[in-house]
Parts: sequence; C-alpha cells; structure tokens
Amino acid sequence: MINFDRKKYPIYASFLNQLAKDLTKFYNSKLNRTFKVSNKLKGKGYDPVTTSDRAFEKFIRSRIKKKFPTHQVIGEEYGSTNSKSDYTWVIDPIDGTRSYVIGNPTWSNLISLNFKGIPILGLANFPVLKKYYLNYSDQLAYVISQGKKKKLSVNKKATFKNVKVSAAFHGWLSLNKQKKIPKILKLMQFPCSDALSYSHLAEGRVDIVIQCSNKIWDIHPLIPIIKAAGGIISTWDNRDATNAGNILVSSNKKIHNNFLKLLKPVSK
Repeated sequence: MINFDRKKYPIYASFLNQLAKDLTKFYNSKLNRTFKVSNKLKGKGYDPVTTSDRAFEKFIRSRIKKKFPTHQVIGEEYGSTNSKSDYTWVIDPIDGTRSYVIGNPTWSNLISLNFKGIPILGLANFPVLKKYYLNYSDQLAYVISQGKKKKLSVNKKATFKNVKVSAAFHGWLSLNKQKKIPKILKLMQFPCSDALSYSHLAEGRVDIVIQCSNKIWDIHPLIPIIKAAGGIISTWDNRDATNAGNILVSSNKKIHNNFLKLLKPVSK
C-alpha cells in the first residue's frame, strides 16, 4: 500500500457518503425529466452523451471544489483540473449512458479518490435503484440501501465448476477474436449491466466480471470497492487495473488465474 495516511479514510468516506445522497436528490429534483442526447463520435460509431451527464459532472465538481479546493479532478466530460496535490478525483458522471438513454436503471455515478495515482476510495451510486456502494478503508466496504448498511464480501466459496460469469464485449471484441475464446463464451450465463455487475461481484452475487475497453473513470472508482470486498482485479494480460482497458474481476485468485489463461488468446 502507498503511504496514504489511513486516519484520513473517514474524512473522505464521509464526504462520499453524503455526496451519494445528494446526487440521488439532485437527480430526482432536477434531472428526472426530458434530456438531450448527442453522439460524441458523430457518425463514426455511437458514444452517447446527455445533458444529464454534464449536469451531474458540474454538480460533483462543485462539491469537490468547495470541500477540497486544492485537489486535482479528472472528469469524463470536462477533462482535467491540475494542481500540485497528491489527491485526484476521477469522475464518471453517468456510467452506462446507453442505459440512461433507454430508461434502464443500471446506470450510476462513479467517483474515485486517488492518492498519487492509486484509487483509495470509490463510490458507485445508483439513483434509480436507491442504493450505493462505498469503501470506508482498504478492507471495509458497504452497500447502503434505503438507510440499511450491508458489508460487502465476495463469494469466497466460488470454484471454476460452479462459477457465475457476467461478461460483455460491447462491440469492442471482433467476432474473429471471440471465436478464439469459446470456453469464455460458453460460461457467459449472466447479463452484464454496466458498473452494477462489478458491484454485484463485490456483493457475492456473481464470481467473474469481464468487460472491454474501460476508461479510467469507468474502473478506478470500482477498484477500491472490489478490493475491500476481497475481490481480485486486473487487466486481461494481468497488469494493474489502474491502467484501465480490458478488465477481469474475480472472487478469488484461483479462478482469476483460470480465466486469465482462457483470455490469453485475446489478451494482447
């Protein structure tokens, strides 16, 4: 672990705990109505952004600036605000914008606090589902739903024979490459629902999550939550997940290694 002062965990966890509640109130009072959608890729594919994405990010940035004015911020919609601080907030205002556009409730607000580039605290807030996931230290994380708190823990009894796999390639992995991993395709029994799938792994509901082409704001907020719940996370080629990209998350090291081997034909 980097030389982060563990005594500071409660300060930032308290801030994120309150921010989760405020974000849900903000959505219900201001954003739960008609919104505009545009395509970032302008005909060369589909990467939607909505007026709600931008409104959420402005809201989050304003709260951070008020409480921690010297900290750096990286957001999906408004880029980087740089300083000499060791602390950086990484924001995905709406993870799962496609879900948001069609009314699927699995979208979330994702926020991480990084210290010297390493995610130490993460929040995954699901306003429509009325729950959020938050780690309070490197060993303790909770899901909070309607005032009730439940400690997060992965399914430690998972084995390769009974593994529950949630995976999606979202058009990033060609059909030719998918043909190289037939065992993975056969094991993909459960739907992949944006950041909710990672959160469900931390809760012990699924044992493996496989996703493609995550940006840092897609995965940094989830890394500390997953690790605090006992999960294993890396890229498909077994590099540090802070690099983002193609991500594999597992409930234990043994099945993680099994799936790294299965993904090897497409991991480079």
